[in-house]
Amino acid sequence: MNIVSDITELRQQINEWRKQGLKIAFVPTMGNLHAGHISLVAEAHKHADRIVASIFVNPMQFGANEDIGNYPRTMEDDKQKLVNAKTDLLFTPTPEIIYPKGLDKQTYVEVPNVSDGYCGESRPGHFRGVSTIVCKLFNLVQPDIACFGLKDYQQVQVIQTMVEDLSLPIEIIPVATMREESGLAMSSRNNYLSTDEKNVAAHLHKALSWLAEQLLINKDYNALTETAIKTINAAGMRADYIHICHARTLNPATIDDTEIVILAAAHCGKARLIDNIQVNL
Repeated sequence: MNIVSDITELRQQINEWRKQGLKIAFVPTMGNLHAGHISLVAEAHKHADRIVASIFVNPMQFGANEDIGNYPRTMEDDKQKLVNAKTDLLFTPTPEIIYPKGLDKQTYVEVPNVSDGYCGESRPGHFRGVSTIVCKLFNLVQPDIACFGLKDYQQVQVIQTMVEDLSLPIEIIPVATMREESGLAMSSRNNYLSTDEKNVAAHLHKALSWLAEQLLINKDYNALTETAIKTINAAGMRADYIHICHARTLNPATIDDTEIVILAAAHCGKARLIDNIQVNL
């Protein structure tokens, strides 16, 4: 695996592959890799000749009181996992390389509507940071496809909308959420959880699974959501939100919608966890 942090070196390698007519897949990450990330690399191998991954903890997507300073960084372990997954190139830029003028003077990309609610409301500016860094990485790597995990469902919709609106020649491939045996969605922030807190956190997925089953027979979305929130809080978490949405627009679902996604976020210990379940009615 070739490891580069310099933009010129990155582009030289990409240009060589382009001259050979090779198809390139991209997996952007913030590091602290787990099986969910590696599943993205495995999916990328199904669609391309060369796999590029990036590790960059993006300061633009963290709020003033969020955990960027404590965000787990495990670069050497991450490198080995990517080698084992047969990644061809790893891009590891610094903030100074990505934002040479500093964040205050950086051009940004903002995706309206789909970025506004849910995590966008709970974390103001978060999706502006996500769309800006992903757009910049897309311009640097110039992949044919890019793989993103569906655990971050709203993020996938934001990126898909950005690609469509800006006419970027990139196919976005969503990849199913990887879960622990308890049903807890794999996340780097699970490292913040104690063993007992992990057992508590598993109730988030259980509440969403119950809600998904109820949607097949009950259209009282408000009552169902309230019950699920009470269940999560009673388990020892603090619900941020649970919303029943149209799967593509993320607008509040109507009784006539058939493609549904349930979006949820909850605090458990020091971690803010997100999860979702898609339902076909």
